[in-house]
Amino acid sequence: MTTLMQTIPKGYKQTEVGVIPADWDVKEMKDFTLSVASGKSKTTNESGDYPIYGSTGIIGKRKQADYSGDKILIARVGANAGTVNKVSGKYCVSDNTLMVTYPPEIDINFSYYQLINFRINKIIFGSGQPLVTGGQIKSLVFAIPSNKKEQSAIATALSDTDALIEKLEKLIEKKKSIKRGAMQELLTGKRRLPGFSGKWETKKLGEVAEFDHGRDLPKSDLSEDGPYKCIHYGQLFNEYKELISEIKSKTHTNIGRFYSKANDVLMPTSDVTPRGLATASCIKENGIILGGGILVIRLHSGYDGLYFSYFVSQNKNTVLRFVKGSTVFHLYANDLANFEVSFPELKEQTAIATVLTDMDVEIEKLESQLTKYQNLKQGMMQTLLTGKIRLLSK
Repeated sequence: MTTLMQTIPKGYKQTEVGVIPADWDVKEMKDFTLSVASGKSKTTNESGDYPIYGSTGIIGKRKQADYSGDKILIARVGANAGTVNKVSGKYCVSDNTLMVTYPPEIDINFSYYQLINFRINKIIFGSGQPLVTGGQIKSLVFAIPSNKKEQSAIATALSDTDALIEKLEKLIEKKKSIKRGAMQELLTGKRRLPGFSGKWETKKLGEVAEFDHGRDLPKSDLSEDGPYKCIHYGQLFNEYKELISEIKSKTHTNIGRFYSKANDVLMPTSDVTPRGLATASCIKENGIILGGGILVIRLHSGYDGLYFSYFVSQNKNTVLRFVKGSTVFHLYANDLANFEVSFPELKEQTAIATVLTDMDVEIEKLESQLTKYQNLKQGMMQTLLTGKIRLLSK
């Protein structure tokens, strides 16, 4: 017996798509679909009850439907080429979208997850106008359970996981919306936290803070096992939010470095897009190496850096007025010094920042849970769609 044969479990077989259950079939899509063809609906500006589906989703309405029933749509051309969707009912489909129609013995939802798992965008061609053809889709090869009940069981398991993911995504969006509302109210004094009633003051940033800059810290100096914690300016765009709760990088050298003080607020000083510069992160640790390209705002006693970071997030458009440049955009300390900030007394600043931080912690926990569900679904597709795990006995 060969080594290859020894690695194939009993009840399975080796095929061109890998090891699959012995009672599954391997087929090209053209052999288990009724048709794969572009839509023929004309796009119009008329209003109506029937959606017109294009490569970007619903692109209009029509008074009369051209198609009906369950189908899978695949964006054929453009930036969204390869995107897969399911439709049902009555509708129209434009010619930049492929329609896949199935016979009764195939569960359309099972095939939908096969296409999602395959990731059609990897076969797209064309640099100017990305494209995928009906011929390419027809030639895709998949493993198919011969028993439709098994197809449906797999699709149901994946659909249930999708429902959990969608529910969690909606909850996260709801929590983010609540936080946005809280920021709007708390950072303007429209709503006061219990126990606070003192007057607010408006100060130019230059009146309540000193400015400095981090020192040169190339990415090549970053290390996972270095003895010195550090922050590279690029991390301010996507790795850190208003509160820097955990330092994610280290370096081996501390010569000629600039170090943080607790309550410092860090902002990037240059970017190819202006909006990224309206980003502020408060660090609560002393002695963290700060890299070049970081504007360090060192607030005077009586002013909470985390409160200020949230204030920047709430007033991004105002901050953007201080940004200069055309190809590369810059934020200079001399300009930002004129940024007007509304401050309550220190205790209220801290209380507001704590409320918003607690909201962020809750959202981050939900986002971490969402990532776990998404990874779970990916793992389920890898095992269920290949028959490594069976939901129905033969």
